[in-house]
Amino acid sequence: MAVRQPLRVLCLAGFRQSERGFREKTGALRKALRGRAELVCLSGPHPVPEAADPEGAGPDSGSCASEEQPRGWWFSEEAAVFSALEEPTVCRGLEEALDTVAQALNKLGPFDGLLGFSQGAALAALVCALGQTGDARFPLPRFIILVSGFCPRGLRLKEPILKASLALPSLHVFGDTDRVIPSQESLQLAHQFPGASTLTHSGGHFIPAAAAQRQAYLKFLDQFIE
Repeated sequence: MAVRQPLRVLCLAGFRQSERGFREKTGALRKALRGRAELVCLSGPHPVPEAADPEGAGPDSGSCASEEQPRGWWFSEEAAVFSALEEPTVCRGLEEALDTVAQALNKLGPFDGLLGFSQGAALAALVCALGQTGDARFPLPRFIILVSGFCPRGLRLKEPILKASLALPSLHVFGDTDRVIPSQESLQLAHQFPGASTLTHSGGHFIPAAAAQRQAYLKFLDQFIE
């Protein structure tokens, strides 16, 4: 009898998280998905000063708890800051972010799916939109999981997503009391994915992995396990 291989999922961290810190934050989820999915964590290419608020947010934002340098995918001003809910003056560092994901897909792949948290979720959606329009750097995954996601502001970010009906299975996870990325922002992003599945929880800005959420993740992932 053939051994069932776990799915491989590339996980994109949020703003002001390190790779090690993100692995710590996804520890409960990794344990819940053991045997079903292997989570490979990736943080952004740009160092973020300690003083920068994680995505403009409060204490439940999931910033990095380890001593490793916190990082981000891009900045919405010339300074090293990021605001998810305001129209940016620039998207500084975006090309380096895309290159980082492309290199990970090429060197660490293949991957069955993408998972993104907050700024990483917005970037994961952008990567899929670019892949769907023919960007060879970004082969379309079989599925995507977006936690506390949002449609990114800025024409270079928003237009590819809004122009595309993102035709791949998706699970959108968000908290009713998220003060960083309000639930309506995550719902707006979900609307770009026909047939999107949603998983809500009563908490804030984090990746939930309690018993009820574990069952929803497993139900979603089981459709891709051969």
